[in-house]
Amino acid sequence: MVGAVVIFRIAPLPDRPLTDDDFSALMDRLGPFEARPHIAVAVSGGRDSLCLALLLQRWARRRRGRITSLTVDHGLRAGSAAEARTAGRWLRAHKIGHAILPWDRRDQPPPASGLQAAAREARYRLLCGRCRDLGVLHLALAHQRDDQAETFLLRLGRGSGPDGLAGMAPVTERDGVRLLRPLLPVPRDRLAATLRSQGQDWIDDPTNENAAHTRIRLRRLLPSLAEAGVTPGRLAETAAALGQARASMDEAVAGILAAGVEIDPAGYLWLDPSALAGAPAEVGRRVLARCLMAIGGGGYGPRSERLNRLYDQIAGGRLASGATLAGCQIRGKDGRLLICRELAAAGPAIALISGAGQVWDGRYAVTLARSRGKIARLQVAALGPEGYRAALRARPELRERPLPALARPVLPALWADAGRGRELLAVPHLDYQARSAQVSVAIEFVPPQSLAPSRFTVA
Repeated sequence: MVGAVVIFRIAPLPDRPLTDDDFSALMDRLGPFEARPHIAVAVSGGRDSLCLALLLQRWARRRRGRITSLTVDHGLRAGSAAEARTAGRWLRAHKIGHAILPWDRRDQPPPASGLQAAAREARYRLLCGRCRDLGVLHLALAHQRDDQAETFLLRLGRGSGPDGLAGMAPVTERDGVRLLRPLLPVPRDRLAATLRSQGQDWIDDPTNENAAHTRIRLRRLLPSLAEAGVTPGRLAETAAALGQARASMDEAVAGILAAGVEIDPAGYLWLDPSALAGAPAEVGRRVLARCLMAIGGGGYGPRSERLNRLYDQIAGGRLASGATLAGCQIRGKDGRLLICRELAAAGPAIALISGAGQVWDGRYAVTLARSRGKIARLQVAALGPEGYRAALRARPELRERPLPALARPVLPALWADAGRGRELLAVPHLDYQARSAQVSVAIEFVPPQSLAPSRFTVA
C-alpha cells in the first residue's frame, strides 16, 4: 500500500558484503579527517543510507570518533513519519544518535510544480543547517554507483554539458559543510548484501516504484541497457572520465574568476568581459555559469542553449540592452558587466523568528537578535522601488552611496506590519535603519553555490 512502511526482506544474494577494511579504503580517498572525527550521516531508513550509517559507525569508533544520524521527514506521504521513527529505532539499537528534521512548509510553501526539486533543496538546507548547529564539518550521503549511472542518464536526457555529465563528486561543499559520498564506486547489490550479512532490515520507499518520476523510469531501463553492454559500471566510468576533465577545467575557471570578477557583499558582482573573450570558449562559458549560479542562487547552471547564446553575445560585444538568465539581470556599464538578482525572481517574504537563523531568497543568512520585549510582526523581503524611495525620504544622502541602481530594489530589507501597511525598518546593505526600529537584524550574503567552488574530485 502506498504510504505504508514496507520492511524489505528477501533471500541473500551472492554479492560480497562490504567489509570494514573495504569501507576504510573508501573513506581514505575522501580524507584526511580530524582526530576523533564527528560525522553526520543522512539516513532515510532505506538500504543505502542505513548501510552507510552502520559502516560509518564502526569506522568512526575505531578512530575514537562518533557519528550523528539525521532523517529529514518531508511529510509528503502518509507513512513518512512512521518510516523516520522506524529508522531512528534501528539506529539507536546500534548506539547511533538520531534526530528527525521535519520540513516546515508554512513559511515557504512548496511550488505547484517541481516539488521533488523543492524537497531536495529543503533536505540539503535542513541537513546542512543541523550540521552547522552541531559544529559538524562532514555530512555523509549514501549515493552509490547505480545512482551515479542514473544521474548520468538523467542529465544526458536533459541536454547537460560536460559538467553535468560528470555526475556527482565524491567530495563537494555546500553551505559551509563538506558533503561526502564514500559509496559512489559501490554497486547497489553489495549494500543490500552487507545489510543481510548483519541481519539488518531496511525500509523500501514506495516513491522508488513511482514511474511518474523520470529517474525511476530510467532505473527500469538499466537492465535492458546492460544487455547491450551499457552497464551501470560503464556509465559510472564515463562520468568519472568526464569528472577528470571537469577537474582540469575548474582550475582554469578559478584563475579567470580571481582575475576578472569582483563580488560585492550586497549580493551582486562585476565581471570583466575581456576575461571571457580572452579565455577558451568552454572556460568562458563556465565562468559565466558560475557567476549566474552565485548571484541567482541556483543549484545548477542554466541550460546549455541559453548559456551559450548569452556567452556569444558577451564575447562578441553584442549585449546591447542587457539580458536576463537564471534569475539574474546582466547589464553593461563602464566597460564591465553587472550581474545582479532579478527582482521578479527574488524569493517571497519570510516571517522572522527572534534568535533563529533563517534564509531569505536562498542566498541571505538572516538572524534577528533576541528580544525580551514585545516586537511587531517582522519580515524580510526585497526592498523594491517603493522601499528605496521610502529610505530616500528619510535619508536623502543615500543617493550618494555607490550602489548600482539595478541592484537596489532586490536588496534584502526588514519590514514591520504596521497595521495599515508595511513599515520599512532597516536595509543593512544601505546602512539604513529607521528611527522607529527597536530591533537588530543581521543579513549576510551566503549563496548556496560559491563563486569558485572547490575542485571537482574523482575518487
